Amino acid sequence: MVAGGTFVGIMVNQRLLAPTAFLSLRDVPGLDYVRANGELQLGAMTTHRTVERSPLVQEGWPALAATFGVVASPRVRNQATVGGVLADADHASDPPSMLTALGARAVARSVRGTREIPVEELIVGFYSTSLEPDELLVEVRVPGGGHRAVYRKFRARSHEDRLCVGVAACRRDSELRVVVGAVAERPQWFPELCDPDADPADIGAAYADAIEPISDVSGSSAYRKRVIAVEVRRALEELA
Repeated sequence: MVAGGTFVGIMVNQRLLAPTAFLSLRDVPGLDYVRANGELQLGAMTTHRTVERSPLVQEGWPALAATFGVVASPRVRNQATVGGVLADADHASDPPSMLTALGARAVARSVRGTREIPVEELIVGFYSTSLEPDELLVEVRVPGGGHRAVYRKFRARSHEDRLCVGVAACRRDSELRVVVGAVAERPQWFPELCDPDADPADIGAAYADAIEPISDVSGSSAYRKRVIAVEVRRALEELA
């Protein structure tokens, strides 16, 4: 199945996928919306650009709007969808880390019914999710209420580079969530390290110690460890 097609197009061009047919969701009604009634509801076919510019999202979830606003370019954001960025499970995507930090849930539907999956349980590996073969991701739900959140995106060389390290942090009441993306097969979150009263530098160092980052063209494992420590600290200082 194809939503915006931005990621599957890359996979086909790189000959990592060779599908014999595509099933487009573009004309399926009822999957493109932004609603807010105590919590934020995003239809799976809602584009990144819509989330970025939505007054509802900007007012109640400004960090989420900002995160979608730093994905790639406006051309990509006009095409890429909320459901697609989760279903493709690309480790170097920005929104999954922020959605995890915000405690979002993905809604999956099949002939057997509907179920909610916490985003931290949805992505299980490189390009792999916990969706069943007959399930379709139809909505993302983000908790409302008072919170503070921030997203930091670090690219190693130029503004157009793929993400090297992304850090999302959210403080809601006495709970702190820090999620690091683009460094492993899935967003990295360690609840036991998220002491809201701890020094930001200590949390950054603890995250750097806990993660064994990948090495690729965006940075070596050792380089990413240094960046993780710094960007986690900066995110928490900005959050405060």
